[in-house]
Amino acid sequence: MRAFFRRAAALAAFVALLWAVQVVNWIVGYGLNPAFGLIPRQPGGLDGVIAMPLLHGSFAHLMANTPPILVMGGLLMATTTRALLPVNAVVIGLGGGLVWLFGSSAIHIGASGLVFGWFGFLVARGFVDRSLTTLGAALVVGVLYGSIIWGVLPGQPGVSWEAHLFGAIAGAVAAVLVRTHVHAPRLGDVDLE
Repeated sequence: MRAFFRRAAALAAFVALLWAVQVVNWIVGYGLNPAFGLIPRQPGGLDGVIAMPLLHGSFAHLMANTPPILVMGGLLMATTTRALLPVNAVVIGLGGGLVWLFGSSAIHIGASGLVFGWFGFLVARGFVDRSLTTLGAALVVGVLYGSIIWGVLPGQPGVSWEAHLFGAIAGAVAAVLVRTHVHAPRLGDVDLE
């Protein structure tokens, strides 16, 4: 039970960090975004692979990302015990790296790439692990946030669909690469294909 509270505190601290960075960014006239945002194919924008999830363009932008961070982050911390760091490393590193390599010429900011990565991980993991717990988490995420999948398509100005797409891909890759320990029976006789 202590481990659960420790992970819950880490999630709350992450959300608090996002809001603290947003306040500082707002105070400095959003000067952190061009300084630390991800700028594709520019060596100076490579630090944005890590900084991008921390930066937002407005309070409304961060407000839109906060509920899915809390819900999907809660599902992650409840079902992905020791694998949280490796999963996040794959989602941030691979997803951000792909945006840096293939993204449009813009400053990419926001935690939505991370949100899409968690979405991709939770859904793909349900099919990879085939346990009642992970299938249940995939079902919850699918019901609550399944419509966000349209965010991987280009077309909405000012939205980094590339971060959404590559985040979701990185999350699915993490579901395959990162072995997680779920203390629940697997559904061995179920054909999910």
